[in-house]
Amino acid sequence: MLAVGASLSAQLLKVLTHLGSTGRWDWSRAWGAGGMPSSHSAMVTALATGLGYQHGFDSGLFAIAAVFALIVLYDAMGIRHVVGQQGQFLNRLQNEGTLTSKRPEHLPELVGHTFWEVLLGVAWGVAVVALFY
Repeated sequence: MLAVGASLSAQLLKVLTHLGSTGRWDWSRAWGAGGMPSSHSAMVTALATGLGYQHGFDSGLFAIAAVFALIVLYDAMGIRHVVGQQGQFLNRLQNEGTLTSKRPEHLPELVGHTFWEVLLGVAWGVAVVALFY
């Protein structure tokens, strides 16, 4: 429950951080990918932290959850971030007319996370578990 709560609350925090950085409300940030903080990072970190509290930080369950969390964190910050950059580049080429397509479509640009978005997601996941455990 805490892992899901950390993820959902992080998604709602994205609305507030977007408001703080742009000065306007965008409720689509509550369910969109990317942004500050990373809800995926918050969820897997809360899961690992909760299992650590419940079964011990030297348990096999915590080790499995920690490895799983590291894979998700790497993916959010590495692979998905690069996919967003590629989307920006291809959209720019398409808008300039350099890239033509029979069915032009706008590619998602906010897919992954920066280091700081992931780090804040990690901190949020740990904080949620520490607060309610």
